[in-house]
Amino acid sequence: MDALKNLLTRSVDTIYPSREALERALSSGKKLTIYLGVDPTGPHLHLGHATNLLVLRRFQALGHKIILLIGDFTARIGDPTDKLAARKPLTAAEVKRNFKTFKKQAAKILNFSGPNAAAVAFNSKWHTKMNFEKLVELASHFTEQQMVERDMFQERKKSNKPIGLHEFLYPLMQGYDSVALDVDVEIGGTDQTFNMLAGRKLLREYKNKEKFVITTKLLENPKTGRKLMNKSEGGLINLDDKPNDMFGKVMALPDEGVRPVAEFCTEMAMGDIEKMLGRDGNPRDTKLSLATEIVKLYHSEKIAVKARETWIKTFSKKETPSEMETVRIKKGTTLLEVVRAAGISSNSEAMRLFAQSAIKRNNTVAQDPKKSAIEGDVLKIGKKKFVKVLVV
Repeated sequence: MDALKNLLTRSVDTIYPSREALERALSSGKKLTIYLGVDPTGPHLHLGHATNLLVLRRFQALGHKIILLIGDFTARIGDPTDKLAARKPLTAAEVKRNFKTFKKQAAKILNFSGPNAAAVAFNSKWHTKMNFEKLVELASHFTEQQMVERDMFQERKKSNKPIGLHEFLYPLMQGYDSVALDVDVEIGGTDQTFNMLAGRKLLREYKNKEKFVITTKLLENPKTGRKLMNKSEGGLINLDDKPNDMFGKVMALPDEGVRPVAEFCTEMAMGDIEKMLGRDGNPRDTKLSLATEIVKLYHSEKIAVKARETWIKTFSKKETPSEMETVRIKKGTTLLEVVRAAGISSNSEAMRLFAQSAIKRNNTVAQDPKKSAIEGDVLKIGKKKFVKVLVV
C-alpha cells in the first residue's frame, strides 16, 4: 500500500479523471500501458526529465507496460507550451542527432532489457503516414476557441505577437500519439496538461476508451518560480553528465532548489529527505548529501563517493584535482575552441566566461581567447570544471 501511495503522490500534481479512479484500476490487478513522450529538441535528457522517468520506473517495478515515446515528428513542429514566440523548426537530421543517445540516457532510470522491459517508440511511424484527409478529420475534434484559450496564446494576442497555424497542430499530434499507442495512462509535467487532455479526448472519441493523465510538478525554484533546468539560461544537470560535472552542478544549485531536486529526482525516502534537510543545517553540507545521492543514482555509489572526495579536495581545499577530463586538440587550437570542446554550448557563452575572468589557464586568468593552447595546459572553466589539454 505504501508503494501505491508513493506512486500516486510523489512528484504528482493532478490525476485525471481522479486519483481514486486510478487507484481502483491499479488495485484491480490489471496491467496498464503507460507512456511518456519526450521531444528531442536537444541532445540531452536532464533532471527535469528525470521527474517523469522516475514515476515511470515506479510503474515498471509494479509490472506495468512502459513506453518511452520519442517525438521525432512532433519535435519538428515545436511545442508552443509556455512559449511567447514560435519555436524555430528543426530539421529531420537535427532531430535524429538529438535523440541518438536518448535510450542510453533513459536507461539510467528505466530497464530496457530483462523481464517487463520498457519499449521505445517513435511518433514519426504514424505521423508521416497521415494524409491531408486524416489531418482535417483529426482537426475536426477541436475548435479554434479551445486552442486560443491557452495562456501563452492569450499572452501573444495581447502583445500582438503572431501565432502560427502549425502551432495549433501540435496538441493534435501529441494527442493522436495516445490513439496510435492505445495507452491507458500518459505522464507529463503540468505544462503539458492541455496536450495530454487533448489525447484523452481523442482516445475517447476514436476508441471509446478512457485514458488516465498524470501531471507531475515542474522542477522549479520554489522561491522564484523559475525552472531549475532551463536550456536557454544554462544550469542544466544532464543525465549523461560526467560524475564530477554532475556533482559540481548540484553543488551550484540555489539553496532553495535542494528540496524539489531531492523529492523529484532521487529515490530517497521522503522521511530520509526530511532528515537530511533537518540534519545538515549548513546548506553546503545538505547539497553535499544531495549531490552524492544524485551521482549515486545516475552512476554508482562508488563513483559518487569519489566525486564527493574530488569536489571537497578541489573546492574546499582550493586544490587542482589529480584527475580531470582531457581535451584532445590539434596544434594551434585556440583557448576559445578548447572551452567549446570542453562542453560550453556556444561561442557567445564562452566569450561571456572569458569577459567575466571565469576562465583560468594554469591558475592564471586567461584574457585572450584567441591565444593558442599548448600541451599540458590546465583550464579551469567557471567554478567547477577542469580540463587538461592534450595535443594530438
